[in-house]
Amino acid sequence: MKNGWQMKRLGELASTFADGDWIESKDQSSEGIRLIQTGNVGNGFFKDKGEKSRYISEQTFKRLKCTEIFESDVLVSRLPDPVGRACILPDTDEKMITAVDCTIIRFNQSLIMPEWFLYYSISNAYQSEIQKQVTGATRQRISRKNLSYIPIPLPSLPEQRKIVTVLDKCFSAIDKVKAYAEQNIKNAKELFESYLQGVFEKGAGWETRKLKDVALVFGRGKSKHRPRNWEGLYGGDYPFIQTGEVRNANKYVTEYSQTYNEVGLAQSKLWKKGTICITIAANIAETAILGFDACIPDSIIGFHVNPKKAHLDFTYYLLQYFKAELQKLGKGSAQDNINLGTFENQFFPFPPLKEQESIVRQLDTLRCETQKSESVYRQKIADLEELKKSVLQKAFSGELIREGCRK
Repeated sequence: MKNGWQMKRLGELASTFADGDWIESKDQSSEGIRLIQTGNVGNGFFKDKGEKSRYISEQTFKRLKCTEIFESDVLVSRLPDPVGRACILPDTDEKMITAVDCTIIRFNQSLIMPEWFLYYSISNAYQSEIQKQVTGATRQRISRKNLSYIPIPLPSLPEQRKIVTVLDKCFSAIDKVKAYAEQNIKNAKELFESYLQGVFEKGAGWETRKLKDVALVFGRGKSKHRPRNWEGLYGGDYPFIQTGEVRNANKYVTEYSQTYNEVGLAQSKLWKKGTICITIAANIAETAILGFDACIPDSIIGFHVNPKKAHLDFTYYLLQYFKAELQKLGKGSAQDNINLGTFENQFFPFPPLKEQESIVRQLDTLRCETQKSESVYRQKIADLEELKKSVLQKAFSGELIREGCRK
């Protein structure tokens, strides 16, 4: 820490340091006083989520003796992710309260700028201090008391203002470059999706078939979801794929977090490498190809393509194109899902095999190019995030003012 700076505990810097209110579902209403929750607290910014806002009535506010919060108050989430993230409350043009897992900090502004704390809250140094105070094995959290002990480096107010001004300029410049990179990733995805759409929109006259008509094997998995590491089934040599691993796959499922032993395999089935997995519950119509033999749960359809009737990669791209339409079939229930019968009765267009092979070559080439582009820009974004961390480290060690923000 720079000479002349002080180190103060967070609780010592606030005129108000209190938790929000305990608001149960029965206390909530469709309008009135807005309830700000941990989900509104981003890591250094406020997430509006206006369409999902919850409220309580003025009568409930008085009955529960709630604490009103105001523009420029700082809210700190005591829950992940990450624990201790903070935001400055904007003017929402509404009367507001916050939930019990948020701590309200109204800083003594003769000692500290809220913006100074906000920048510090996204630094590695702050998160390191937070981790020293968290509790909980399965879900970490920090108590208000422990939060109050977090040390904050404190220069004079004039120096805080100078450093915050430099950080504002630095982060604004970084965010502009980051937004450009993110837009280029979006453009690459849209280019591929546009080309995919063009391929299948030109498919008039193709023969329509049900998926099971071009399959060697087609059906739901047999594995049931069980508690993690349940010794009766888990801990063996047979990969067990879950819906999240299909959703997060980049065409091929190459990773798994669970395995079955012989007992698990006996109540399941080992699907062959090259099987297309299609999710039919929660995340409907997410599709990926198995990169190894694996068991799948009953929330996934296994689809082993007959190579004499359809091309594996063409079928994968086909399902990517029809993903939105398939998702519509599962809307309306408490949890989105498609039953096997509904899925079995869908018809899909298939051109002759040689044309499928030609289409796959074109799509694979474009996919490869777009992924290269995405990879470049994702690395750029990662580098920018590292640059932010470096800038923050300099800011809170007192080095930023003399160096400024260098590109």
